[in-house]
Amino acid sequence: MYVLMGSNGNITSKAVRALHQSGVPVRVIGRSAASLAPLHQLDAELAVGDARDAGFLTQAFAGATAVYVMIPTDYGAPDLRRAQAELGRSIATAIAQSGVRRVVNLSSIGGELPAGTGPIVGLHEEEQRLDAIPNLELLHLRPGYFMENHLLAASTIASLGVYPSLERSDIGVPMVATPDIATIVVRELLDAKTCGVLHLHAPRHYTFQQAATILGRAIGRPDLMYVQSDVAEARTAMLHAGFSPDAAEQMAEMAQWLSTGTHSTPPEPVEVMPTTLEDFAPRFRAAYEALERAEA
Repeated sequence: MYVLMGSNGNITSKAVRALHQSGVPVRVIGRSAASLAPLHQLDAELAVGDARDAGFLTQAFAGATAVYVMIPTDYGAPDLRRAQAELGRSIATAIAQSGVRRVVNLSSIGGELPAGTGPIVGLHEEEQRLDAIPNLELLHLRPGYFMENHLLAASTIASLGVYPSLERSDIGVPMVATPDIATIVVRELLDAKTCGVLHLHAPRHYTFQQAATILGRAIGRPDLMYVQSDVAEARTAMLHAGFSPDAAEQMAEMAQWLSTGTHSTPPEPVEVMPTTLEDFAPRFRAAYEALERAEA
């Protein structure tokens, strides 16, 4: 049995489909049976409950050959770090009590840093918790900035004609597409070759202006400009979007860290993934065109 957290999210959904094609039994953990229904149709067993409950999570991990664990960012949490720690402690307790031996943990670039990276600090702390559990075959995946995050800018680009975000325009950032991450998750669940840390990057880094140019070209706006947002205005926009004040501050801190460029040469090892931002651009175009149709 292979057990995955992440409900029906970008990485987990793709990993479950690949595991299903491999013919192995899969159990998926999530809060809602409705959100997990597409995976249930693939014969995935469902474990529906609150992952902050270590007892529930221990039962969900029981009998697993390997598990994939992750801490989603709760942007509405009044204290984001506390929310991360609460879930992280539950995961660590469940791993220890269930007796599972192989664990693939989703972390992030910057996961080695104890401060200054916003919500990534919570992932650093989880790495430390899991490292303290004896006799684990443990792998921390530290992917770059998700290319899918660019999809969030589609509506703003449509309305304002520019791509705004908090990061500097001229600093190269490691990026990666989530299907590539899912491929590594499946590989490392089925064939536990790697332990320790593995960074996942696209073939090259991209500045946010380069990202705007590539994505703009895909939607017929080859002159699309990237604009670094004012921090106060960005915080206000995040609050209006449902972020807690603390989460908004954490995201601003992460953007500030990304703007330093200190992540450009992360600790080894790095595995280069095949998907480029140019490869991802048609997916951005499809999302942008769907938005335009919805607004028409």
